[in-house]
Amino acid sequence: MGFNGIWIAGLAILLQQQPVQPVQPELPYIVPEHLTIEFRGQPLAQLKREEYGLPGTSFLDTGKFDSLLSKLDKRISMPPVNAYIGDRGTIVPEQSGYQLDRDQFATQFYGYFFNNKPSTIELPITHMHARVDSELLASIKEKAIGHYVTYYNSSNKNRSHNISLAAKAISNTVVFPGETFSFNRTVGPRTPEKGYMSAPIIVRGELSEGVGGGICQVSSTLFNAIDSAGLTIIQRYSHSRHVPYVMPGRDATVSWDGPDFVFKNQYNQPVLIRAFAGGGRVFVSVYSSELIEYKHRDIPSMSKKLPEEVAFKSQHHDSNEGTGLLP
Repeated sequence: MGFNGIWIAGLAILLQQQPVQPVQPELPYIVPEHLTIEFRGQPLAQLKREEYGLPGTSFLDTGKFDSLLSKLDKRISMPPVNAYIGDRGTIVPEQSGYQLDRDQFATQFYGYFFNNKPSTIELPITHMHARVDSELLASIKEKAIGHYVTYYNSSNKNRSHNISLAAKAISNTVVFPGETFSFNRTVGPRTPEKGYMSAPIIVRGELSEGVGGGICQVSSTLFNAIDSAGLTIIQRYSHSRHVPYVMPGRDATVSWDGPDFVFKNQYNQPVLIRAFAGGGRVFVSVYSSELIEYKHRDIPSMSKKLPEEVAFKSQHHDSNEGTGLLP
């Protein structure tokens, strides 16, 4: 037997001694059944693919998906906070906010739903900047362009409390050029849940109010300050009878489900409203930039004589301001 014959025989013996390895079949990819949604590393929700598909198809139910986007956005969003002037007159800096980045989340969700991509999504966010920052506020808080003061009986605790709440609600509001200000939209409903109280002792001539007595004095003081600054009055209603905390015809009655006080900033600079109520006086001032060109109006001021108050004996009480007039 030659050399080649010996080599072939040895190779045959060697192959007989090696076990044959079976071929492993390729395992199929297992489509993830659940989608885990996380926010900042913490599980927020777990979804099933079939919950968001149209029955009998491979298509996405866009209505359910839009609803999911809204729920997630509401769950995690943090609105920005405008800079404002604190009780001591110093500027409190703004804070940025964030909301769900819907486009980026949709791209990741489509990858899971249609392409069997990874089944965990970290919610993406987009940052939101405050409309009023410290720099803007510093530029519009120095030049007073309008001011007004009215007086009230501070011993009427409930009415005083309501006046103070409403004054705080409008204070630090910035109205940009071309924008309108609505008293009702800014202050919101006058309800017990928001801290407003029943005011059974009210000023003669006011609307008969269950909860929220005293609000019209704040809106009337604001109207006179805004008018003195020469801003454009869009909507104002007077009481059917004279109220003694402002001059005749100088009031602005408001009701959550009725009359509103609205003005527009027609100037080329933002305006800042500052309001304070305490010690029997309501102060409202309007400020803007040194660059503003405005037309001041002379408004008759009020005396310090306290307005006459009467007891409101009606048994009817609304959840907001009423519409009945005193006899």
